Amino acid sequence: MDILNDITVICFSPTHTSRTIAEAVAAGMNAARIRTVDLTLDRSDSPITVRAGETVVLGAPVYAGRVAPEAVRRLRRIQVAAGASVPAVLTVTYGNRDYEDALIELYDLAVSLGLSPFAAGAFIGEHSYSTPEMPVAEGRPDTLDLADARIFGGECARKLDSSGAFAPFHIKGNRPYKEVKHSGNQTVPETADGCPLCGECARVCPTGAVSIDLNARKVLTDPALCIRCCACVRACPAGLRTYTTPFTAFLHEHCSARRDPETFL
Repeated sequence: MDILNDITVICFSPTHTSRTIAEAVAAGMNAARIRTVDLTLDRSDSPITVRAGETVVLGAPVYAGRVAPEAVRRLRRIQVAAGASVPAVLTVTYGNRDYEDALIELYDLAVSLGLSPFAAGAFIGEHSYSTPEMPVAEGRPDTLDLADARIFGGECARKLDSSGAFAPFHIKGNRPYKEVKHSGNQTVPETADGCPLCGECARVCPTGAVSIDLNARKVLTDPALCIRCCACVRACPAGLRTYTTPFTAFLHEHCSARRDPETFL
């Protein structure tokens, strides 16, 4: 198998699980060079141009069985250079419930951007709503998940080196995609008393929903901007940032059995 020249990982990953999986897949592909374009904190509109000779690995989280809308918006910045054919591996990461139509939605998005998808995988990451009291896929992706991702990367590289690399392949999912029903829930993560106002929650928020009011000595969260990714909860060094939703109990009760990655080549 020839060594791939360049792999570009392009991801949206508020709690780092989607990036971790995409980079593990890339590592398994035995490329000479790997670079990561992490769009999580990049709210610009500038294009991301990929060129001939690059292979792209996309990474995005699943929200309610679909690709996270903010991930879709940011991945739309990808532009394929004129005349280039750029292969793409698609990865989504979900919180142990189901990825439903997310992977096929990411496939359609990649094609619309001019990429040439030839492999896809759905992997598990700790659910954003997981808590120490009610864990959901706690600690994932773990060492087994990362090993599976690297193995998948090797399979992707071998397929790309074959004559039928871009033949049509099956991906689980439905068109039209699942309709996401919005409950109108405007709850957001909250900060308990005693917060030292270090600003880490604001720094990691991908949408700029979190701010620090030094005069009032409070952490403010804009419900209109918050995407409930819980990056702020995970990042709080004092453990004072929490998000309470009854969905956590449902997930803990019904979605605790270990699920394994599913890959499509």
